Amino acid sequence: MSNNETSENIITSCANCGKGEEASIDLKSCSGCKLVKYCCRNCQIAHRSQHKKECKKRAKELHDEKLFKQPPPREDCPICMIKMPTLSTGRTYMMCCGKVICSGCIYTVQLRAYAAGRREDDVCPFCRTSSPSSNEESLNMFEKRTAMDDARAIYNLGCFYMKGKEGLPQNDAKAIELWHQAAEFGDADAYYSIGMSYKDGRGVEMNEKKAIHYLELAAMRGDVDARNNLGCIEIKTGNIDRALKHWMIAVKGGDSESLKNIKSLYLDGHATKDDYAIALRSYQAYVDDIKSDQRDEAVAFRGEHKYY
Repeated sequence: MSNNETSENIITSCANCGKGEEASIDLKSCSGCKLVKYCCRNCQIAHRSQHKKECKKRAKELHDEKLFKQPPPREDCPICMIKMPTLSTGRTYMMCCGKVICSGCIYTVQLRAYAAGRREDDVCPFCRTSSPSSNEESLNMFEKRTAMDDARAIYNLGCFYMKGKEGLPQNDAKAIELWHQAAEFGDADAYYSIGMSYKDGRGVEMNEKKAIHYLELAAMRGDVDARNNLGCIEIKTGNIDRALKHWMIAVKGGDSESLKNIKSLYLDGHATKDDYAIALRSYQAYVDDIKSDQRDEAVAFRGEHKYY
């Protein structure tokens, strides 16, 4: 069997009755493990007692393959074309055009505005639209973006309801409803916020199983905060190896908290010197990828606002 050929490709008969594709039967794979096929629902039910244990084992393996796969990195800033920082302090969502711009490029436009005698945040660095001057104007921009199924706009609107900002009433239920909507479009932060809501019991009944489910969905889409939290959950249940896997992935994505957690594991004798050295190199590689003179100047100007 070639490397690209899977067991699903070569299964030609029903696992229960033995009827095969040669009899023009349309076999359907087990949705959990993909290891066996069935000719009908009745055969799948009849075979369940024999297959259940193996199916659960393989389904967990498949899930872990997806869970512990390094997610794709963040996109580059559309202006300077340098990789976007993980920390939200290093980037800003522009409600006018839906672009996410790095702090360095925003700072550069602000400097030009100062020099020209205009107000600090005069225009969007990407589309040159003037910034909103009121909550009403801001919400109008967000509503236009949400009407275009902009996941980031929908997520941010949910955050406004959760915090009672931008002139909107505080409403946990509405916030979570909007986060679910944004999650349907694949927004990692939305999955993370839903997961933390279940973890903390904010707006929904506390449910650890659901919390882990949504945190995993967020982590697989590149949310390092979700990944760090999953590592912390694994530590509490004594699964050090799984925690280390989560934190190693998060460090490559720029999560400094995960780096601290790996250091603690090393100092406590639960991780090797090589583990910690790899984590340090991974984090440094991330920093090298996102650093720029403009971003450093923005940090120096704003003081406490870091981007890594």
